[in-house]
Amino acid sequence: MIVSNMISKIHGEIKVPGDKSISHRSILLGSISKGKTEITNFLKGDDCLSTIACCRKLGIKIEEKDNKISVYGNGALALKEPEDILNVGNSGTTIRLLSGILAGQEFLSIITGDSSIKKRPMARITTPLKEMGTTIDGREDGRLAPLCIRGGGLKAINYKLPVSSAQVKSAILLAGLYADGITRVIDASQSRDHTERMLKAFGGQIDIVDNTISIKKSDLYGQAIEIPGDISSAAFFMVAAAAVPGATLKILKVGINKTRTGIIDVLKKMGAAIEIDNVYISGGEEIGDIIINGGKLFGTTIGKEIIPRLIDEIPIIAVAAALAEGKTTITGAQELKYKESNRIAAIVTEMKKLGIKISELPDGLEIEGPSIIKGGKVDSHGDHRIAMAMAICGLFTDEKVEILNSACISTSFPTFEETLKAISL
Repeated sequence: MIVSNMISKIHGEIKVPGDKSISHRSILLGSISKGKTEITNFLKGDDCLSTIACCRKLGIKIEEKDNKISVYGNGALALKEPEDILNVGNSGTTIRLLSGILAGQEFLSIITGDSSIKKRPMARITTPLKEMGTTIDGREDGRLAPLCIRGGGLKAINYKLPVSSAQVKSAILLAGLYADGITRVIDASQSRDHTERMLKAFGGQIDIVDNTISIKKSDLYGQAIEIPGDISSAAFFMVAAAAVPGATLKILKVGINKTRTGIIDVLKKMGAAIEIDNVYISGGEEIGDIIINGGKLFGTTIGKEIIPRLIDEIPIIAVAAALAEGKTTITGAQELKYKESNRIAAIVTEMKKLGIKISELPDGLEIEGPSIIKGGKVDSHGDHRIAMAMAICGLFTDEKVEILNSACISTSFPTFEETLKAISL
């Protein structure tokens, strides 16, 4: 349980944990590459540790020393048939991306996760992977985990994503490394592109023209990867600082990949003063310091065109909206219903407990601000981003906000509470 209290000032310089999405991919690509991949600033959250555990069960040697993770790959076809079921815990990224790799392996594997994973839709990956020639079964004809995969013998496909999803796109691209011919994925809304960038950095034969990503069989080679700070984790502190007049906060070495910076665009649209400094590139990813100066926020409209660039930040954007002057409307975000929780329902349920004027739309949210936030007990619904958003709400009330079931925060931000205390005065 986290108990959050009102603050009068936010000031300081912080770092946030390594990017969750990039941490997953560094382990997975390192595991199917030739040679050593050395990773710094790896996120040691529960989800990413599940990826390491699964890759070890597939015969990959992974070591940790001096705050570096070393992955010793032997090539794309060097994985070994696991002796036991692969358990991804709560990680949707792991089950979907790893399924793409397993589709190319000529052995049997069974992959599952916790109760949340068993409710999440898997047909969005099993359908294209079956089309490529792999044999996949699971609950409800492969629509739900556990999944049983017997891979190998893949052929290339052209696939237009019915729903913009980086996880689905990545599963197909990773399977495309093993397929005969050129696999093409059409993503009209340009979801986050970490897989494409890292594949290219590892030597993958991948081309991108407009909204079409093409890949063919490639040998990958181990790399040195610096994981940038996770902008999804930084977002909680960005909102907190932006909403406190006189606040000054610098968040160091954050990933500012353009497919992830929707949170910056929205906060600027709401009136926030945000600057980017000290920009450089590592492993194909832009990294920079984010500087926020607090002031007054105003309501805004957020539509489907930007949702893929900020889907994980909507819980904390809802908090910004509650603190802003005027109405904020968020639409086109139905994908939130299929995250660690039904985030649309969870956000509405828990924020209402704190007196926030919020209502659910079929595909989003409507928030009337500014709300006078009151204290109370709220529940995380087992969702790390809901828990952290509720903790930020607690900074703006003189009553206590208690977050039940907050252990899930360790999924992405094990040091969240300590970081929050470090900047709150």
